[in-house]
Amino acid sequence: MTILPNFLMNRAALTPNRIALEMEDRSVTFLELYRNSLNLAGKLVELGVKRGDRISLFMANSLELVELLFALKNIGAITVLHNLRLTSKELSYQVEDAASRFILVDDERELGLKESKEFMGTQKIVPFSKVLQLKESELTPVEEFSLEEIDTIMYTSGTTGFPKGVKQTYGNHFWSATGSALNMGLHEEDCWLLAVPIFHISGLSILMRSVIYGMRVIIHKRFEAEAVHQDLMERQVSIVSVVTTMLSGLLEQLGSESYPPSFRCMLVGGGPVPKSVLEECMRKSIPVYQTYGMTETCSQIVTLSPDFSMSKVGSAGKALFPCQLKIMLDGMEVEPNETGEIVVKGPNVTTGYYNREESTSEAIQDGWLYTGDLGYVDEEGFLFVVDRRSDLIISGGENVYPAEIEAILVSHPSVKDAGVTGMPDNRWGQVPVAFVVSDGEKELLEEALLSFVREQLAGYKTPKKIYVVERLPRNASNKLMRRELLKMLPGGVGEH
Repeated sequence: MTILPNFLMNRAALTPNRIALEMEDRSVTFLELYRNSLNLAGKLVELGVKRGDRISLFMANSLELVELLFALKNIGAITVLHNLRLTSKELSYQVEDAASRFILVDDERELGLKESKEFMGTQKIVPFSKVLQLKESELTPVEEFSLEEIDTIMYTSGTTGFPKGVKQTYGNHFWSATGSALNMGLHEEDCWLLAVPIFHISGLSILMRSVIYGMRVIIHKRFEAEAVHQDLMERQVSIVSVVTTMLSGLLEQLGSESYPPSFRCMLVGGGPVPKSVLEECMRKSIPVYQTYGMTETCSQIVTLSPDFSMSKVGSAGKALFPCQLKIMLDGMEVEPNETGEIVVKGPNVTTGYYNREESTSEAIQDGWLYTGDLGYVDEEGFLFVVDRRSDLIISGGENVYPAEIEAILVSHPSVKDAGVTGMPDNRWGQVPVAFVVSDGEKELLEEALLSFVREQLAGYKTPKKIYVVERLPRNASNKLMRRELLKMLPGGVGEH
């Protein structure tokens, strides 16, 4: 068992007066962050939180959310982070699956949740203001972290449509931060701008790096191109994490200007960056690091540095220093340029799914994570991702699984069969579109189904359009061929 000192406790001792976080007009040093987290931990103990409890957080990016994250670590509780775009039905499923003791929420979310049929009458929902009103119980903070111990759980949709809780250990987070530093370097004055959600691994991993490196982080509640651009120009930011749609927005804001010398890295995840965007970045001397990673790898596991961004267009790069990568097909490792399943290994890779032994043993074999994504490695060892998790749709950096939407559609009494696929979209990269088989009246049904889906799924999962068709493309074994669905669009993809 490997033991390290409590990350924030140690950081506060090493560099107490260094700025940890900035948000709007507030700034917090590492010592202040630690003291605030201790204060909150005492209040959470008064609430009834104990070591090993799972505690759900359903909150927007804020300093308070960060303090809560570290307060829970001081107690030794496990933090379960939920996507704010979930409907109450989706959230309820995840909270029950994790058997969370409490759901800590922003004050403005309390009423909406308590009035939903899923949470009506529950005592689990606790708004942040109520936590603050509690008196502090005595607390002996956890001084050491076992790197094998679960720190956080994040839900990711499986190809079956049922979300699974990905266990992320203290070791996963530590090694993810280490791998990132070995890849991109670590500068004394580094500052990371966080405008992605903290409930995503891309956001949470920045906070873990902050405490492990002793690095200043500027937090935005959400991504707004103008506000992020202004900070990049004026606040000595050196790194920002984005997806392609965010990068395009920033390029528009930049216009003919250049970023200051302090800015050294645009870290882009969520799918390959189009060549035209890379070329514009080169013209404007913007270093772009393209990455490949997932919730199960605690952020990036493969990264392409700017040195190769044009000579290896479309590549996600090479595995980070502590990690390994291979391409497997039918139980054998394949030759360069042969497509197969992307399989990865490393100390940042999850130990498995919470309460899902079968899914865990399917995904992790001999320490290797079978990602379900298809790709190939060229002669020089650069990874090219061919297809993300088979039919996965990546819309604005969010993972959308067709099976999840299809399950909702076929539960409607007028729908006999349903198929969902991703359609190219200039703004979001991809958006979901649905095809249904039904006897209902086309126009009326399309509208009715859209509102039916909206009630049950987050907005980004709602199909942009629903088409009523006579039959869906299925192969001899009756498996839906989702890649054939786009051919059914009236006039073809180009017109939409």
